[in-house]
Amino acid sequence: MLKMSRRSLMAGAAGFPLLPMATTGGSAAMAAEPAAAPSSKPAAPKDLTHTLAHYVVNARYEDLPANVRKEGVRTLLNYAGVAIGGSRHQTVDIAVAALGPFSGPRQAGLFGRSERFDIMNAAFINGVSSHIFDYDDTHLKTIIHPGGPVISAILALAEMSPVSGRDFLNALVLGVETECRIGNAVYPNHYDVGWHITGTAGVFGAAAAAGRLMGLNEQQMVWALGLAASQPVGLRESFGSMNKSFNPGRAASNGLFAAILASKNYTSSDGMIEAKRGWANTISTKQDWAEITEGLGQRYESALNTYKPFACGIVLHPAIDAAIQLRNEHHLTAAQVKRVRMRVHPLVLELTGKKTPNEGLEGKFSVYHAVAVALVEGAGGEKQFSDRAVRDPVIVDLRGKVEPIVDASIKPEQVDMTVELTDGRELHKRIEHAIGSLEVPMSDTDLERKFIDLAEGILPAAQARKVMDLCWKVEGLANAGDIVAAGARS
Repeated sequence: MLKMSRRSLMAGAAGFPLLPMATTGGSAAMAAEPAAAPSSKPAAPKDLTHTLAHYVVNARYEDLPANVRKEGVRTLLNYAGVAIGGSRHQTVDIAVAALGPFSGPRQAGLFGRSERFDIMNAAFINGVSSHIFDYDDTHLKTIIHPGGPVISAILALAEMSPVSGRDFLNALVLGVETECRIGNAVYPNHYDVGWHITGTAGVFGAAAAAGRLMGLNEQQMVWALGLAASQPVGLRESFGSMNKSFNPGRAASNGLFAAILASKNYTSSDGMIEAKRGWANTISTKQDWAEITEGLGQRYESALNTYKPFACGIVLHPAIDAAIQLRNEHHLTAAQVKRVRMRVHPLVLELTGKKTPNEGLEGKFSVYHAVAVALVEGAGGEKQFSDRAVRDPVIVDLRGKVEPIVDASIKPEQVDMTVELTDGRELHKRIEHAIGSLEVPMSDTDLERKFIDLAEGILPAAQARKVMDLCWKVEGLANAGDIVAAGARS
């Protein structure tokens, strides 16, 4: 029987003419493919995906340091607050209406709403809800928002198959650890080319956390990570639209999907992260393999999570912080401001250079609006990035006086701001680290205030308090899925 190479067979099946085989000395021989150019990149460690899977499968709750467990709890609290806060946004309304007719069994609930969905769609919608305000947690080294993909997946799973709070928190930490370490390996090159890293790396976190709760063995976890690698989602072009929140939502459901398939022995390549044509080499020009596996169980990226005091992209936070401090220190009004000059990192204008936002979502990507609204209202919460705020005539007028100046010597976490007043005075403020950073973290009390503000008008105060208490006490819960039930509307 005539044997054909896979390449030749596929070419013929696709309708393309098969090229004649090259001949040498009268003998037929397949034309050789061009030799690969030599690479200066270090080779990936053998069995990297296996090493990561082994850690996720075997890491114990008891081995988590106290500070890592505490940060996991804070991540959960912040996630629940932003998911409740975003639950009534038009974006979530659309998703609920669009997916409702196609949902399977009512296995899991939604924060801030009465509808129930199958776990895939519940994970997606809660993931969207948690990110729509751009108010979620941030791993500053990669700008990944870790909570949305991971917690959306495992809370849905916990409602269908109850899990203890301790097991839940362990899975949460391991999921965040997985996505942030993988993100470290490719950031910033991967992000710079246009990928939304919360979606592309978040799917690994969701798969790892869900797989851990489902009791996958090491080989199944390898397959789950491999199936996650096949589902990168999210492009930065989506920023400023509903599509941006689609990315962590889809990462949550995709990761859950991967773990469920792997639990039934749906296979994948064993090297989908590190292989030559695997995830990291395909979607990034940078691969720092040590970031993924070095120090597993000893250093924790999940301990480096931060929480936003302002409902917008993290690059805007130094400017908002400076504007609010100047306003409050000098009791400024918009009428007093002649001009605002500020030196910013290049990424600020790259990501938030919209001069004339027309909708609240666009305002989150406008440094002009962010500074103007902070000076006028002395805040940067969700109300300051609403349709109302971006159309306020006073704020619109003031944003025309904001002049960001790109300065490569300014770090992403810094801003140097000068406010010129109509009376001739100049007020100056330099921010080295904005509130909400690792250096100036939000306190537990700050997180509770943020939660209460987000839940206002969605949940009664007593119900919001109950959800917060369950989050703080998650390690003692018989079933972590009770958190969603407590945060749903009756």
